[in-house]
Amino acid sequence: MLDYLIDDPALRVRSPGEELAIAVARAAGGDAAVRLRAPLTTLFPLASTRPRPTVREQAKGGTVTDRTLRYVREHRDTGRDAERGTRYDATPEAVFRPAVAKAELTEISVAVPVPADLCADPALLARFVDHRVTVRLCTVENEVLLHGSGDGAIPGLLRLDGLRRRAAPQRDARAGGVMDALMSGCAEVEEMGGSCDGLVMHPALYWRLVGGGALPSLDAAGLRVTRTRMIGRDRVLLGDFRAGITLLDGEESTLALRRPAGDGDATISAAMRLGLAVHLPQHFLLLAL
Repeated sequence: MLDYLIDDPALRVRSPGEELAIAVARAAGGDAAVRLRAPLTTLFPLASTRPRPTVREQAKGGTVTDRTLRYVREHRDTGRDAERGTRYDATPEAVFRPAVAKAELTEISVAVPVPADLCADPALLARFVDHRVTVRLCTVENEVLLHGSGDGAIPGLLRLDGLRRRAAPQRDARAGGVMDALMSGCAEVEEMGGSCDGLVMHPALYWRLVGGGALPSLDAAGLRVTRTRMIGRDRVLLGDFRAGITLLDGEESTLALRRPAGDGDATISAAMRLGLAVHLPQHFLLLAL
């Protein structure tokens, strides 16, 4: 296999798909791979002209050179929930307990079959990689960040130990009733001492809010909305994403094309390392509508 680290790590000249297409051409019918010094899920070309924040865009982030990172995680005393008041001593964070935790990087990946005639057309191959393979990896990333990785390295925001859960009051299903539930949930997030800065919801709910004219209010409040099919239609994750978690990227991503031994489709794979440090799990609330 032809495997090389590209000489344009900032991708100022060529896209990831173009880099792979060049490697495939150089391989002259063999397998090829390129290593990129950037998270592939940040390189989807339509993101700049058709903004649709992914789960990763809710969080602050950093690149780590090792597979393990030590960080501080704070736990709350669940027995203090009822003791809310106007004094610091009566707030939940007054009895938060810090502890040193470890975040592990894990690999996320996706594989897409492609016909031989596509492999023989560098321009078409590059465009397919940039527009179709990359977006599939974005979907996998959303899934892993919400539900966790198979090896347990990433716990998943919907399954956090310490995640709070709440059922919305039974009201009509119009956008106004949903907005009341969302705003109440945002206020509940802030009872833990943080600031609710993001929502993750299913596209079906998102477009109901669009139809009800609710998005300007969410935007005015500084709430970033992620819509993804990786969360249930009747669930919304609310949280202080910037303070509550840190998304960790490895130093490299990879794109590879592998051809079968006989006839058949080749396979393009995209992979990258990812981790998640959860500082304040209690700053997240899963709302059931």
